[in-house]
Amino acid sequence: MPRMPTPRGRTGQGGVTPAPLRMDTTPNDQRRGNYDSGEDFVLEYGELRFTFNERDFGERCEQAARKLGFVREHLAEQEREDLVNLAVNGEIQDPASGLGEHVNDCWPELVGPADRSLVHWLRRLVFRSAWLDQRVKEGELSISFDDRSLQFSYVQPDRNDEAIQLAPEPSWSKVAYARR
Repeated sequence: MPRMPTPRGRTGQGGVTPAPLRMDTTPNDQRRGNYDSGEDFVLEYGELRFTFNERDFGERCEQAARKLGFVREHLAEQEREDLVNLAVNGEIQDPASGLGEHVNDCWPELVGPADRSLVHWLRRLVFRSAWLDQRVKEGELSISFDDRSLQFSYVQPDRNDEAIQLAPEPSWSKVAYARR
């Protein structure tokens, strides 16, 4: 299972040099650009190195948790902190919020096999969202809005705006976090 690095330059949350997160992503022998919004968090997959500022990374974690059905509403600061700790460390040792307590209470339902755990999918969707954003920035993909379905999609401009199909993700709605 890919590992998420600890935050860069922080103490108390690991404070170690980030371990690379790896995934084979070498398409058509092209050298791709790296996503960069800051230096707080670093992800590496194959030749790609994505760096995130704290806000961007936290928002992407929250967006991923929503997409997975694990959270339904906007998270408070301490809830988001727990979610980021889960994505980075693979666990929440000292919960700062009800979300962290919920994760620990539901741990057997969340952990599952390596490729089916909530942590794996949070990490995967954070990476995928940054990868897609970088492809848009480089002009390789565009964003399209469908008036009928009222949804956005990524399209390939060099293929007559053919929509790309993203791999479906599992749902954790049965163990979703809800504020008490």
